[in-house]
Amino acid sequence: MSALTVQLGIIGAYLLVALAIGLVAYRVADRTAEDYYLAGRTLGTVVLLFTTFATLLSAYTFFGGPDTAFALGPEWILVMGLMDGVLFALLWYVIGYKQWLVGKAQGYVTLGEMLGDRFGSVGLRVLVAAISLFWLFPYVMLQQKGAGLAISGLTEGAVPLWVGAGGITLFMIAYVVVSGMRGVAWTDTLQGVFMLVLVWAAFAWILSAVGGLEVATGSLAENAPEYLALGGGAYSMQFVLGTALYIAFGVTMFPQINQRFFAARSKDVLKKTFSLWPILVLLLFVPAFLLGAWAKGLGVTVAEGQSVLPVLLREFTPTWFAALVIAGALAAMMSSSDSMLLSGSSYLTRDLYRPLVSNATREDLVARVGVAVFAILSFGASLVAEGTLVQIGNTAFGGFAQLALPVMVALYWPGTTKWGMYAGVGLTQLFYLASVFLAQVPGSYLGWPAAVVGMVLGLVLTVGVSAVTSPAFEEDSSVYFEGLRAD
Repeated sequence: MSALTVQLGIIGAYLLVALAIGLVAYRVADRTAEDYYLAGRTLGTVVLLFTTFATLLSAYTFFGGPDTAFALGPEWILVMGLMDGVLFALLWYVIGYKQWLVGKAQGYVTLGEMLGDRFGSVGLRVLVAAISLFWLFPYVMLQQKGAGLAISGLTEGAVPLWVGAGGITLFMIAYVVVSGMRGVAWTDTLQGVFMLVLVWAAFAWILSAVGGLEVATGSLAENAPEYLALGGGAYSMQFVLGTALYIAFGVTMFPQINQRFFAARSKDVLKKTFSLWPILVLLLFVPAFLLGAWAKGLGVTVAEGQSVLPVLLREFTPTWFAALVIAGALAAMMSSSDSMLLSGSSYLTRDLYRPLVSNATREDLVARVGVAVFAILSFGASLVAEGTLVQIGNTAFGGFAQLALPVMVALYWPGTTKWGMYAGVGLTQLFYLASVFLAQVPGSYLGWPAAVVGMVLGLVLTVGVSAVTSPAFEEDSSVYFEGLRAD
């Protein structure tokens, strides 16, 4: 049996298992929007923890992370693993718990619904949904490009990037249309465990193949001694703190993560999951990012457009094991993409189609067609997009981060007004877009990334404009502050 047959057979078998779980979920699900999008708000600790975990185990963290450690050094563990793991856990409580209380009391499914109802504004609801869909697009594209790179790298180009990415895209469309959040959450749990086990197995296997921890670290010290120094080079204070801040705040506003704040079964579930989160993140990032850094010392050569991890696996592990790990990586990407497509369809139908189309009907059909169109368009863009996976991912993180502080202010300050939200959300998006797409606008200020500067600007605008404007008649702050119960 050829190596290519073994590789594709293992990946295909895994996809069939995931599809079977989705079909079971479809059979037991209620035919309601709340069940399709939020699994009936019934997710327990293990499933909520692992569905959030697997949803964030994307091409950015599995391929982009090791690639960054390969290029810059293993301190990326501090940025993404320690700092970001702890920051997101705190935000999970500060934003997620309050959002869960409000969603439970009012029946909200999307962030746009929650904000539009509070401020009595269809325009704000549409604006938040449009911004979210705009930034979601490049991140779905990131997963598809990552899937194509993974399969192409594993098979040494026998399966072209577009074939691998296209096949995964078609699978995700079929899966999301059928299964909804319940199936996505169940498969995410399987995918999260599968991924965690395999990345540690790869870590142990490669260490054994090269002669152990001392040899791997010694090779790094000999060939790239700067990688063992703390600080310096690319890892300036502004880079480390700025990146950790905008990624952590951006994650809380990703539709596929933000909607999970609505889906928890109870307050205890939320408390346990955010407490366990930093541990789980470190368990993944430490071995994955160390492998990327060690590859530099081991003299691994990575061709332009390829990712370091498939090359490392191909060089130091047998074909069947490399295929298993890449199947785990594809699981990570699919668990991100299926959640993104599901959340994107909810924003499309509930925040754009429902309020803007008179006599809107057949929302279920619109949602499913929207999933397919969104996925196909992002696949096409992934084939022509320039820039590395990390650059694309960072762009989306920064865009979502601009939403976080205005949303936090609205959740906790009754004095927030509609015009304050328009200023804090809309103007900061324009600032960030200009910093990304216009060469005349700086991408950093005194070393701090524009994404962080935009976050501060959004906070100042939201509070400042709210302080000098009066609430409109249709605004109702009571929906965030009255009658909220945790049981």
